[in-house]
Amino acid sequence: MKKDIIRLAIADDETLFRQGITFILDKEKNIEICIQAENGNDLIKQLNQCRELPEVILMDLKMPNLNGVETTKIIKKKYPDIKIIALTSYYSKPFITNMMRQGSVAYLAKNATPMQVVNTINQVAVKGFYYDESVMEILEEASLKMNKPVKNDEEYLTKREREVLKLICEQKTTIEIGEQLFISPRTVEGHRNNLLLKTGSKNIAGLVIHAIENQIFVKSAEF
Repeated sequence: MKKDIIRLAIADDETLFRQGITFILDKEKNIEICIQAENGNDLIKQLNQCRELPEVILMDLKMPNLNGVETTKIIKKKYPDIKIIALTSYYSKPFITNMMRQGSVAYLAKNATPMQVVNTINQVAVKGFYYDESVMEILEEASLKMNKPVKNDEEYLTKREREVLKLICEQKTTIEIGEQLFISPRTVEGHRNNLLLKTGSKNIAGLVIHAIENQIFVKSAEF
């Protein structure tokens, strides 16, 4: 599953790592690296000067001057359509859940394989987010620990909207959802827009978090 051309920015203060991942991704015909930044301030400066913004950013979370978490907050306010993939050596549960709430749409450990990096970028470009099985489990575990009151989704979501939301959580594309529910892609988009409005979510990743927190989607129920 690949998008035609994905404009990509990389922000990482480790020159060797940044150049290494650039070398790997340069071999991918559908990925064009348009920005390389050494910290958050550098990234924001380059974004402000960009004629054509990147679609996806690989964002190192631990950078000097302006770290990845703060940079993500700024970018999501100014450029909400850019999809941010969190990149870090620290694969801790609190860190992951915090980044997802800040607007990160995927999470990559720095020891990920080149194949995992390429797959995550492609998934994010096509679907708007990509949470692997371990991340979904972490989000579900975190929501259970929060022990917050669960909304009765039947009060504000239609049966069809709940069906669409569950399939989004299963990381189905718009076309796949349409085929499974026997509706057009345009109708799927309409339901997705309604879901964003009704739940107050800013993006697809937000919808997934909302669905997990309110037990509309329970990963363990898949098995």
